[in-house]
Formats: sequence, C-alpha cells, structure tokens
Amino acid sequence: MAKEIDNYSAFNEVNLSNARSENESYEDYKKRLKQNNDILKLYKTVGRDNFKEMFPNGVQEALKTSQEEVGEAK
Repeated sequence: MAKEIDNYSAFNEVNLSNARSENESYEDYKKRLKQNNDILKLYKTVGRDNFKEMFPNGVQEALKTSQEEVGEAK
C-alpha cells in the first residue's frame, strides 16, 4: 500500500523567529511575538489534523484575510 505524502505546511511564510528584524518596530515585534505564541498555543492544543481543518491554506492566508477585513472596516 502506497503512503500518501502530505505537503501541508501550517506555518509557511510565517516569521516564527524570536529575533527582531532590522526594519521592524518594537511595537510590531511585540505584536508578532504575541501572535506567534497564540498560534503555537492553538496548534499544540488542537493538534495538527484539527489545525489543518481550521486553516487549510495555512496560517499566513488567514492572517492576510483578517488584516484585509480589518482594513476594510476602517
């Protein structure tokens, strides 16, 4: 029986580094760290399979969508 290869990457294009980028403000850095902690906490709580159901295109796609919605609401 052939194994299915799952190429799902929940954190593709997400900066999970604890290091602050050179062009990143301190406020953006702190916001990103909190966001990363919340994402990882959710991932560890619900597990990979449930996380994949919640975010089929990965977390970055959900973050972009939520930022666009917030921008439209202003």
